[in-house]
Amino acid sequence: MSKSITVKEKYPPGDFAIWIIIYVELVTFALLFLGYAFSRRSHIEMFNDSQLLLNQTSGFINTLILITSSYFVVKAVKSVTSMTKESIKESNLRASKWLLYAIMCGIAFLVIKLSEFIHIFGQGITLSTNKFFMFYLLLTVFHFMHVLLGSIILFNIYKKTKIHGYMPDDYKGFETGASYWHMVDLLWIVLFPLVYIIR
Repeated sequence: MSKSITVKEKYPPGDFAIWIIIYVELVTFALLFLGYAFSRRSHIEMFNDSQLLLNQTSGFINTLILITSSYFVVKAVKSVTSMTKESIKESNLRASKWLLYAIMCGIAFLVIKLSEFIHIFGQGITLSTNKFFMFYLLLTVFHFMHVLLGSIILFNIYKKTKIHGYMPDDYKGFETGASYWHMVDLLWIVLFPLVYIIR
């Protein structure tokens, strides 16, 4: 009966550099969230009226999509972190399956968000329309780019799993990409209620 190789767990997972990036990204978004909150206090009626033009249903669907994608990424990480020398091929293939599901979720998010942008811009709304839409576009376009980058990162990890590139003692790059994806998910979980729901 095969035994898993004991690898000393290091926290946070992944490369240390990604946590510096995550910290900077979280601080940047936190400042934007604070700017949104303070501006809203001064223009509550205008913010509430503008908010009604957003599609809450698509925002909610995208929230479910990202939460689901993070679950898939967790399953993928579990596949590689629990592999043995004898199960390298099977573990990589199992991880590739979960990653493919996560990537599909990322693409679905991007498609839905893109359709929302097309609808917004089709109404003649821009950054200069009012302060609500200035913050809405800054936050959502910025987050959109993060989802796009995260999907590309997951795809590159996926390609490596297809050639059985992760080993029982070498999966730091996998955890690094997963950590970035979870950050993207976390940001949307804060962004969605703040911009779409809270009145």
